[in-house]
Amino acid sequence: MSFIPGNDRAEALLAGRHAVVTGAGSGIGAAIALELAGLGASLTLVGRRAAPLQSMCAQLAGHSHGIAVADITDHGAIAAALATAAGARGPIAILVNNAGAARSAPAGKTTPALWHEMLAVNLTGTFNCTHAVLPGMQAAAWGRIVNIASTAGLVGYAYVSAYCAAKHGVIGFTRAVALEVAKQGITVNAVCPGYTDTPLLGGAVDNIVAKTGRSSDDAKTALAASNPQGRLVQPEDVARAVGWLCLPGSQAIHGQAIPVAGGEVMAG
Repeated sequence: MSFIPGNDRAEALLAGRHAVVTGAGSGIGAAIALELAGLGASLTLVGRRAAPLQSMCAQLAGHSHGIAVADITDHGAIAAALATAAGARGPIAILVNNAGAARSAPAGKTTPALWHEMLAVNLTGTFNCTHAVLPGMQAAAWGRIVNIASTAGLVGYAYVSAYCAAKHGVIGFTRAVALEVAKQGITVNAVCPGYTDTPLLGGAVDNIVAKTGRSSDDAKTALAASNPQGRLVQPEDVARAVGWLCLPGSQAIHGQAIPVAGGEVMAG
């Protein structure tokens, strides 16, 4: 169901558009896939494991959907996978760079391996997918690229320096590409969720439990308290923001990093 209330045409707004969502097997990515399919898009769900992608694909409205099993950190592999997807479902008009990972460690104990992993998944993967689809969008003179960053890309959080650096990089990349394509019918934006109730939140919860001895429920409550609304962001909150940015009438929203965090971070 689209987030646009009372609009009988909502299901057709993205009809004929081929959308790629990375990290689409669960959490925010799954919610985004449901949102875009509800708006009429044809979906390619990307991830490293086939089973969750196939399960998610079976839940989507419409019939012109498929999966692509690929590692976004592998430039050649993801380029080939997306080329195959474009051949099967048409030129890629929408890209949602959602796949990501978060691991915590004090800065002094952040290993080179952890640092490179966080940049590879969160930042290089975003570049690789964008690099693969951008020429097709430029040829079509229409496209929507939405990068799922984080409030960690807008502010600093302790014990996740590598993750913060990667997400700040995603926002910088978003702004740079947006300026390059501003007159080409393509918009590029970032959506920055706060603490969101997904499996990825488990790492933050485990960190609080390990450091404080609190229960998991108490740890989630502490994270929710950082949101002025007093709740964890829900995947559907993020998905509706992404859906809005992909609509044909959203072209004036460009080069932005939009917090979805209940007022925890206020862009200005």
